[in-house]
Amino acid sequence: MKKSDFIVIAIIIMVLLPFFLFDTVYDGYCTANQRFPLWMAFLKFGILATFGEMLGCRVKTGKYYHEGFGLAPKFVVWGLLGMWIALAMSVFRLGIPAFMERYAAFSGISAAMAGPMSWMKLLGAFCISTMMNTSFAPVFMTVHKISDMHISEHGGAFSALFKPVDVKRHICEMDWGVQWGFVFKKTIPMFWIPAHTLTFCLPQDLQVLFAAFCGVVLGLLLSIAAKKGN
Repeated sequence: MKKSDFIVIAIIIMVLLPFFLFDTVYDGYCTANQRFPLWMAFLKFGILATFGEMLGCRVKTGKYYHEGFGLAPKFVVWGLLGMWIALAMSVFRLGIPAFMERYAAFSGISAAMAGPMSWMKLLGAFCISTMMNTSFAPVFMTVHKISDMHISEHGGAFSALFKPVDVKRHICEMDWGVQWGFVFKKTIPMFWIPAHTLTFCLPQDLQVLFAAFCGVVLGLLLSIAAKKGN
C-alpha cells in the first residue's frame, strides 16, 4: 500500500465516524433525506460514485487522480445521474408491485415491500431490480459512458459541462464489444440485479444511499471494462 492509500482510508474513517458516535449527525442526515431527497441523492452519488471512479483510476494507473481525470465535472455528472436514479427507483419501487398485484395475482406484495423481510418481499425486490436493470440501466450506462467520453475529450476541464455533446459521434466511437459483452451482458445479471434486489429489501431511507455505495463498485467495474477495451 502507498502513502496515498493510508490517507484515503483515514479520510473515510474521519467522515464515517461521526455517524456512529453522534446521534445528532445521523438524525440530521435522516431529516435531510426526508426534506431534500433529490439534492441528497445528488450529493451521495456525486461523492460516492466519483470516489468509485477514483478507485478505478487507482487500479489502472496506481494513482487516485491524474491530469485530465475531470474530478469536478465527474462529480456534477454523477450528482445529476444520482437524481435520475433516485427518481427511477421511486417509479419502479411503486410501479412494479402495483403491476404484480393487478395483473400477476400477487396479492399483498405492496404491503410486503413496506414490511419486514419475507419471501414475498424478496420476490418483489427481485422483480423490481430485474425490471429496472433490464430497461432503465442500459440507457443510464450508455448516457454515463457518453458523458465520460465527452469529459475526457475536453481534458477533464469543468468547461466541458457547458459545451455541446456530440452524442452521435460518441455512440459510433464507443466500444460496443465491451459495452454489450461486459457492461450489459455480465455486470447486469451477475452484479446489478442481485445488488439492487438487496437494495429494495432495505428500508426506504437507506435504498438510495446503498445504491450510491454500489457506485463505488461501479467505478471498479468501469476500470475493468476499460482494461478489456484496451
